[in-house]
Amino acid sequence: MTLQNPLGLKKIHHVEFYVGNAKQAEFYYRKAFGFSRAGYMGLETGNREVTSYLMRQSNINFILTTPMSPEHPGSEHIKQHGDGVHDIAFLVEDADHAFNEAVRRGAAPVEEPHDHSDECGSVRHASIATYGDTIHSFISYNVSNGHNYDGVFLPGFVEQKVEGDPTGIMLVDHIVGNVELGKMNFWCDFYRDVMGFFRYITFDDKDISTEYSALMSIVMSDGGHNIKFPINEPAEGKSGKSQIQEYIEFYRGAGAQHVALLCRDIRSTVAKLMENGVEFLTIPDTYYDDLSDRVGEIDEDIESLKKLGILVDRDDEGYLLQIFTKPVEDRPTVFYEILQRKGCKGFGKGNFKALFVSIEEEQRRRGNL
Repeated sequence: MTLQNPLGLKKIHHVEFYVGNAKQAEFYYRKAFGFSRAGYMGLETGNREVTSYLMRQSNINFILTTPMSPEHPGSEHIKQHGDGVHDIAFLVEDADHAFNEAVRRGAAPVEEPHDHSDECGSVRHASIATYGDTIHSFISYNVSNGHNYDGVFLPGFVEQKVEGDPTGIMLVDHIVGNVELGKMNFWCDFYRDVMGFFRYITFDDKDISTEYSALMSIVMSDGGHNIKFPINEPAEGKSGKSQIQEYIEFYRGAGAQHVALLCRDIRSTVAKLMENGVEFLTIPDTYYDDLSDRVGEIDEDIESLKKLGILVDRDDEGYLLQIFTKPVEDRPTVFYEILQRKGCKGFGKGNFKALFVSIEEEQRRRGNL
């Protein structure tokens, strides 16, 4: 495969969430997930539009933003979707080039390239639309063009250190988008044609189905495997309502379903998260009865994985360990995956059946299956 990077993407710079109460969300992510508050923007810093907290752990930057008036577009986002991902932002070589090339290739513009500055310097910023009300921002620091920034994060933020107790999560591994029935290929083509991604893995309803529900999924990836976006849609022909359809109904449209967070030692990370009150899907003990036969030799003691409910899957290059939280808000929408990779580049195909049975039990409790 010839590597393509037509927009000059480097990595995910940050993920911004629109939330109903950023102060309380900050407390949750700090106390439950172990993020530290690294920066703040709000009335005290001169911003009359929004309050934002920068939450950081290792190489992960989350921004939690609450609009200060009902006229702000974020207020409509929260009204429609509840707390959810607004912006999956990329660090790029040149924001002007990334934006102009994306629009030339068919992307809908949201914000034209512009300088974003404060007393610590400036960055270049632009954004385009993707599925639902989600956007992709392009951010560049280009010293040769006069854009250099030595502040805490981005212009407008002031440093505000409130330390969390780290749980060992290091990096955003992938972000999954749920789209409406019949729209999966449309958005996969968008990431191919606009962003230069390729179809990395395809799952159909034979791979991801149970007695009650099914879904289709295609994993889109940049050429360097640094940015991975699975795109899901509900599959037809089952008796129940798939988890994707449930999400779309409660999120009121397409959006980011879950963020997968990579860690070095999943048993330690999950134990800390559980101690902090994070709720995870439960897996039947019978899942572990034939685990050794299915995945072969692994470094971890199976009983310790069983105790925590951690799943294991293997591909030709190694194995991965993964676990999924329950939704982290009242609507059954956004949740998190915690995973550890030991060579494996897959997404846990062998775990889909057990995982979906667990998800459907939660749907049944909510009266949504």
